Amino acid sequence: MLQRFCLWKWLAVGTAVATILARGLAQNDEGTILVDNMLIKGTAGGPDPTIELSLKDNVDYWVILDPISQRLYLNSTGRVLDRDPPMSIQSIVVQVQCVNKKVGTIINHEVRIVVRDRNDNSPQFQQERYYVAVNELTPVGTTIFTGFSGNNGATDIDDGPNGQIEYVIQYNPNDKTSNRTFDIPLTLSGAVVLRERLNYEEKTRYFVIVQANDRAQNLNERRTSTTTLTVDVLDGDDLGPMFLPCVLVNNTRDCRPLTYQASLPELTDPAHVNPISVTPPIQAIDQDRNIQPPSDRPGILYSILVGTPEDYPQYFHMNLTTAVLTLLKPINRDLHQKFDLVIKAEQDNGHPLPAFANLHVEVLDENNQKPYFTRSTYEGFILESSPVGTTISDNQNLTSPLQIVVLDNDVEETKDPQLRLFLNDYNTFFTVTQSGITRYLTLLQPVDREVQQLYTFSMAASDGVQESAPVTVNIMVIDANDNSPTFSNISYNVKIYTDMRPGEGVIKLTAVDADEGPNGQIVYEILAGDQGDFIINDRTGLITIAPGVVLSVGRSYALTVKASDSAPPAQRRSSITTVYIEVLPPNNQSPPRFPQLMYSLEVSEAMRIGAVLLNLQAFDREGDPIRYLIQNGDPQQVFNLSQSSGLLALGKPLDRESTDRYILIVTASDGRPDGTSTATVNIVVTDVNDNGPVFDMFLPKNLSVQEEEANAFVGQVRATDPDAGVNGQVHYSLANFNNLFRITSNGSIYTAVKLNREVRDYYELIVEATDGAVDPRRSTLTLAVKVLDIDDNSPVFTNASYTVCVPENLPPGTVFLQLEAKDVDLGADVNYRIRTQEALQYFALNKYTGELSLLKSLDYESFAETEATFTFLVEAFDSKGTMPPGLATVTVRVKDMNDYSPVFSKKLYRGMVAPDAVKGTVITTVSAEDQDPPGTPASRVRYKVDVVQFPYSASIFDVEEDSGRVVTRVNLNEEPSTVFKLVVIAYDDGDPVKFNTTTVEIAVLQPSVIPRFTQDEYRPPPVSESAPKGTVVTVVTAAALNQTIVYSIVSGNEEGVFAINNRTGVISVKKSLDYEHVKSYELRVQADSLQVVRSNLRVPSKSNTAKVFIEVKDENDHVPVFTKKMYIGGVSEDAKMFSSVLKVKADDKDTGNYSAMQYRLIIPPIKDGKEGFVIEAYTGLIKTAMLFKNMRRSYFKFQVIATDDYGKGLSSKAEVLVSVVNQLDMQVIVSNVPPTLVEQNKDQLIGILERYVQDQIPGATVVVESIGARRFGDGYSEEDYTKSDLMVYAIDPQTNRAIMRNELFKFLDGKLLDINKEFQPYLGQGGRILEIRTPDVVANVKKQAQAVGYTEGALLALAVIIILCCMPAILIVMVSYRQRQAECAKTARIQMALPAGKPASTAANNLYEELGDSTILFLLYHFQQSRGKKSVLEEGDRQRVISSFASRAIEAHKQSNINGSLNNNLPKSSSNITFLSDENPLTTQNPLYVEGVIQSPAAAEFLRKRNDTLDTLSPSGLVLRDASLGGSHRAWTVPTHVTKRHVPGSLSRPVVMDPIQWQQERLKAENEGTEDQHSGVDISSPLFQKLSGPKLTVKEKARQFEQQALQEMKQVRSPDAKSIRSPTHSICFQEGENVLEQSPKSVVPSPCLRSSPLSSPTPCAEVVEPEASAVPSVVVTHHDYPEELSPPPTRKPTPPSFRIKKSVCQSFLAPQTKEVTGSIPDPPKIPPPPPPLLPPPSPPPLPSPPLLPPHLPPLPTVSLSSSSSSSSSPFTTQHLSPAKHSKSPAKQPAVPPPATVPEPPPRRELKGILKNIQNLAAIEKSVANMYSQIDKNHVLPKHVSKLKTVATPELPTPEPLSEPSQQNGNLSCVVEELEKRFPSQSTAL
Repeated sequence: MLQRFCLWKWLAVGTAVATILARGLAQNDEGTILVDNMLIKGTAGGPDPTIELSLKDNVDYWVILDPISQRLYLNSTGRVLDRDPPMSIQSIVVQVQCVNKKVGTIINHEVRIVVRDRNDNSPQFQQERYYVAVNELTPVGTTIFTGFSGNNGATDIDDGPNGQIEYVIQYNPNDKTSNRTFDIPLTLSGAVVLRERLNYEEKTRYFVIVQANDRAQNLNERRTSTTTLTVDVLDGDDLGPMFLPCVLVNNTRDCRPLTYQASLPELTDPAHVNPISVTPPIQAIDQDRNIQPPSDRPGILYSILVGTPEDYPQYFHMNLTTAVLTLLKPINRDLHQKFDLVIKAEQDNGHPLPAFANLHVEVLDENNQKPYFTRSTYEGFILESSPVGTTISDNQNLTSPLQIVVLDNDVEETKDPQLRLFLNDYNTFFTVTQSGITRYLTLLQPVDREVQQLYTFSMAASDGVQESAPVTVNIMVIDANDNSPTFSNISYNVKIYTDMRPGEGVIKLTAVDADEGPNGQIVYEILAGDQGDFIINDRTGLITIAPGVVLSVGRSYALTVKASDSAPPAQRRSSITTVYIEVLPPNNQSPPRFPQLMYSLEVSEAMRIGAVLLNLQAFDREGDPIRYLIQNGDPQQVFNLSQSSGLLALGKPLDRESTDRYILIVTASDGRPDGTSTATVNIVVTDVNDNGPVFDMFLPKNLSVQEEEANAFVGQVRATDPDAGVNGQVHYSLANFNNLFRITSNGSIYTAVKLNREVRDYYELIVEATDGAVDPRRSTLTLAVKVLDIDDNSPVFTNASYTVCVPENLPPGTVFLQLEAKDVDLGADVNYRIRTQEALQYFALNKYTGELSLLKSLDYESFAETEATFTFLVEAFDSKGTMPPGLATVTVRVKDMNDYSPVFSKKLYRGMVAPDAVKGTVITTVSAEDQDPPGTPASRVRYKVDVVQFPYSASIFDVEEDSGRVVTRVNLNEEPSTVFKLVVIAYDDGDPVKFNTTTVEIAVLQPSVIPRFTQDEYRPPPVSESAPKGTVVTVVTAAALNQTIVYSIVSGNEEGVFAINNRTGVISVKKSLDYEHVKSYELRVQADSLQVVRSNLRVPSKSNTAKVFIEVKDENDHVPVFTKKMYIGGVSEDAKMFSSVLKVKADDKDTGNYSAMQYRLIIPPIKDGKEGFVIEAYTGLIKTAMLFKNMRRSYFKFQVIATDDYGKGLSSKAEVLVSVVNQLDMQVIVSNVPPTLVEQNKDQLIGILERYVQDQIPGATVVVESIGARRFGDGYSEEDYTKSDLMVYAIDPQTNRAIMRNELFKFLDGKLLDINKEFQPYLGQGGRILEIRTPDVVANVKKQAQAVGYTEGALLALAVIIILCCMPAILIVMVSYRQRQAECAKTARIQMALPAGKPASTAANNLYEELGDSTILFLLYHFQQSRGKKSVLEEGDRQRVISSFASRAIEAHKQSNINGSLNNNLPKSSSNITFLSDENPLTTQNPLYVEGVIQSPAAAEFLRKRNDTLDTLSPSGLVLRDASLGGSHRAWTVPTHVTKRHVPGSLSRPVVMDPIQWQQERLKAENEGTEDQHSGVDISSPLFQKLSGPKLTVKEKARQFEQQALQEMKQVRSPDAKSIRSPTHSICFQEGENVLEQSPKSVVPSPCLRSSPLSSPTPCAEVVEPEASAVPSVVVTHHDYPEELSPPPTRKPTPPSFRIKKSVCQSFLAPQTKEVTGSIPDPPKIPPPPPPLLPPPSPPPLPSPPLLPPHLPPLPTVSLSSSSSSSSSPFTTQHLSPAKHSKSPAKQPAVPPPATVPEPPPRRELKGILKNIQNLAAIEKSVANMYSQIDKNHVLPKHVSKLKTVATPELPTPEPLSEPSQQNGNLSCVVEELEKRFPSQSTAL
């Protein structure tokens, strides 16, 4: 069908408009017609066309022109016109060009074809599923989900109503309650509203199916889509607590009433029972278990609400939070037997839903201890003939009665416990006395031992409450002679024959006596009738023919035989029988004879059938066959007798219980009528346990007992066992309910606890009876026990709390709640009442039915400030009972019923809109208010559009639900001056919903009155963030015809940063800008005409709004901020120059260059002007700028400055602390992971370690020294790259030094398990710390350390013994000790001086090569000194000097080449000297530079330029104390640097100087201090005169030199010592000069004027006052391991410092060394004294020109380092050689040219030079020989030039000669000459 509209019309500008429906236009044969006729005058076809038509601007060729018919067609061949994305063709515009062929004019007609939308797209949800969580307490009517609003819900790309979405909830068959629980009342917004109350306990999740459909006008064409909204219900606090354990009532969520049980002994001290044990423990929990967050979950409060008796508060108290029940005072059971309490549990947040439970407390009787017997078994005896009433005895002699003692701990032992004893068996034979502490058993009836010999039974005792454990009683019946021997027959007839011989048996008589023992032993005798022919055996009863008797035929005898027992004669019993004997002639007619006439045996009733019991074989004289028969006694044929053999066997089973004895008469016959004889067999059947106990079935089996009674009698059972003895003893037990019932030994059943009928009213009790056999037999009996009811329960409501919602304004009398309570007791009559008095004025409760109703109407608005609820208690009680009532809580919530409707502020609202306003343009705002209480759903006003009255207006305009703003729903394209009416509805969420309406008139303005901006976007230059207020940013301009323009900012200026002039459009800064807060702004400005503004209506449109993009320019307005206030790091002693220490970082909020940092350091002045550290300017990496050798435990504090803008901007600073450490401060953490893994996670691992260290030392920092492969093996020389070594140390910010290694080990090793747990995420599975160990170097040094010898210890021990013996021997021992110590020191030092073996090199050529030049000097010096020693103390001092010199000689020898020259490759420092403090070395004062002391420039310059020299040789010269430090003591580490070029050797062995010797020497010096006053050496002294004179030998010179040195040692001790000043250099020994921390006032620079030996000395002295001081101990450590110091003494001396000082200058010529590389400033030190300067023997001429004439031997000197040169060892030796002096005005003396130098003789190879050296004496002897030989052969010439002063200006400077080999050569000549002339002496060496 062709759809046409009033399709188009010509516009003023020649535009035609047509409207088509996309995808739905009808087509003819030529296609879809767009324009049927354009009505253009003229003909385009035919023979004479007047016009020519064509199309222009036909984009994508959608339009086809038929010029003849003037039609436009849609060109949709192969494609579909779609208005929706992605094509989005909303209109087609073409130009129809008409050419007039006659006049040639051209007219263009614009045809605009508008594509209308077709509903061909379904709504699409942006998410597959939606989720919302709602608290179950959310009120009905609350909007719970607005997630479909905006672009989050469903979208439809169709236009108009086809693209408008509305939402509805569909029925979900899988969740049938979801559609009625939730609703979407406003379908367009999609807001989901709650319609029914939620209950978390019933349902926790809803699945709501939400359908989105468009609003196509044709309902059948509407498209839909669905999604699922998952609503999770959150638990709210709507339920109260409940007591545990909770047993639910069937089909409910309510708990059954719970009663807790407790029992207390009466009169018990509360301290013994508190806290009271309650079963089960009292516990309540909140039924709302999942309240989130957990912090909002309430606690539970417990209390006792009510109870009986009413005075229960005097006895019990319940903890408010733990429910622990405690007893306040003892309870007397006579007053209270039980307590029934009601306990309440409620939430601590005031929730009005408490829970209740019952607590039953039973007061136990005081007598609650079980009785007990003193013995577990009793043995008794009684004579069987005892009369009734006889007491059982405890022994067989029947001398004392059997005492049965039973006690009860409840009763004093001295009192009768009043117990009842009962026997479980034989109570008819025996009884026990019923009173007294001791009880006795007596006989009730006679006993017969022959019937039963042993009576075994059990006995128990009961006090009425408790029963004792049963004991076993055994009663043995003692035999009495109450039975006589009995023959089986009254008389016997026997026939004998004459041929029988004497001794042959006639008959054997047997008598039976039932007694035992002697009473049963039978003795036979013939009383009469034997006539001497027969005799009888008195024991066996066998009658035989008497010896010598010849029988005669026909004789007869009547023998009277007596059988008597063996009882005492008075009790003996007997019986007689007659034996008739007839003598017959011999023939074959005698009957068989049994060996005995009576047989007795016992047979078990379990004997098997066929068992042979007895052999009854008889004897027949004639040998006739015998036939055996049982004549009598076996009617049941139980036994079988073999007729031929006479064997008696068992034929049938025996049953002792039916027949226990058999007497058989057995015959033996040979077949003749009179050939038969008989015998009697007596068989006793013994018992086996073949019968089980049998209950007495006549006793009642249906029993009953009343509840709530303990030890109540229930009933009794009885069982018997026909077996005998223990097999027949019966024991009773319960097979079930042992915890509820108990049974006694006599079968009586009692309740063990109180029964509760309400818990269980019927029991089937199984009683088991067992006999006493080892393998007992059992039988059971089932009893029915019914529990009888008593009134012991209170009524219980079905719910502990009730909550009901009551609408307001309900009429009075309305029943709104049905209460129900149940009483589990039988026959209870439950009544109801309201307990809270305040509720009685509003509510009424029916007494019988429990219906709760209103007394008056409720008004929600009356609860203005509180929640509209009533909470009160109701109770239910049993009108017939005595128990307390049951309680429940009722909460009535008053529901607001929405009393008011929303009211608009205006009846009519007006607005204006531009004809082309975009979607979402705000037109006006409507407002309505609701007078319902604020905060209630009824007061919440929302808005919607009435789509019924003005549907077209409703399709293009909308109102926001919450704000009431009227906005455009679509992009407008309306006619100007059109007025639309829109009806807006305001509604609330009350129940019921109330609403109101208003009308909004919207006028479409003319385009001419809408201003148009000159630009759509304005982008002014950036504005500086520091721009002041009022700074103009830009100017916006808009224009309209004949309109006054008003400008405004409509968006983007929410914070009011900018302002716009509403008339000029000038935008300026209103508030301060901050680039770091907001970097740019996007403002939207709007221009409106003044007339529109005056109407208070703004009209946004496309043209009257513009965007203004304002960029904020950053300024440098933020200072850098360091990441830390203080950076703590460490540097190792052996760190190289420019090693990285740590990295600092500062951040800046600014950007660009303003955040680019430049760093610099501010370091306090350090000695020698060194910086110490440098920093990379742009990375912040701090590096070292000096070496730190021997500076352990020093630290540096300085500041780092960060300046932004590459150093041109703002700055900030931070503190930096760097502590000097070495491996003594470190620990190695060994882990089982590769080093790369540790490196990757280094920061995390160090952070963990640092946290554990900071637990002990707050603020400590852990620093990584190195990460490498694990080192192990001997000397840690092997590496394992599968494991790692992490070497760390820690810095303490309090002391500024490293934490001691041992302390660090304790901090970490003690927490190793915890550290491993935290390391696990970073080291991986199985990764852990294996160990924490000492670093390699430290461990090796410790391992190689040698134990101290025992010589000194032995001498000291000997000295102690001698002191105890006699005091005079003390001096001898001390002298011996000192001498021995000195001798040992000599030997030890010489042995240490011996060179190590060199297997790979050749033997030394001479002594010099073997020992080196320093060793030779040492030997010469030692020889001189040894010749002039005066005392042991001086010898000790001298030996220490020698030892130090020897150590240096060793080092020099080690460093020398094979030719004696030095290998100039010594380390920077080969030793260190540590002055150990007597205080804690962890001082916070730094020895590196002045801390806290303001230095004057002069003092600072002096500290930088002063020379650090050694002190004088005198030990007392070293004894000073620094007063300027205020008594603070330090640990000084003095690094020494060896000048490679000038120092031939350095100290390398430890030398310990005893502080006792120093003290003694100091005292001696004080006493001798006044003797000599001169400390300098004049050039005219005798020593120098002798040195320069030709008549002195070398030995004399040495002796003179030694005397001079000793004199100088005394001068040093003088308090008024003076020094000599010289303008040239001299060696100046100043005490305390190497002091760092000092007051400027105390620093007095007084440089000594140096002089050479050739110059005249000038006095240079600094007179100071000496002060006594503690003696320092000087420890010189090995240079290879400077960090491993020797152990400090017990009392450490105080280090020296700069104070009042004295100096001693010695005027010996010393070469001036070159300027060498700088070193760190040395801390204060007092080194040990150097050896005196010695004149060595004159060597042969040198190869190079010497400084002095060849006849004058050079003097070796000791040169000391100064701070301006490389710090050498305190004992560095330098030789007198041509030296290069520093620039000085003093001229050097001219040196004459050297004499010709002869070629040195070839060196002879010496072997084993040092092998035979044993001690110092041998060396002295060799040196003495060498001296004497030199004196003979090398005499100094007489023409020695006169010494001249070095200060003479005209002397030229000599040529420098600094080769060490020069001195080596001199010494070599001496040694070679010595070896040539005295080889034996050299060999002796």
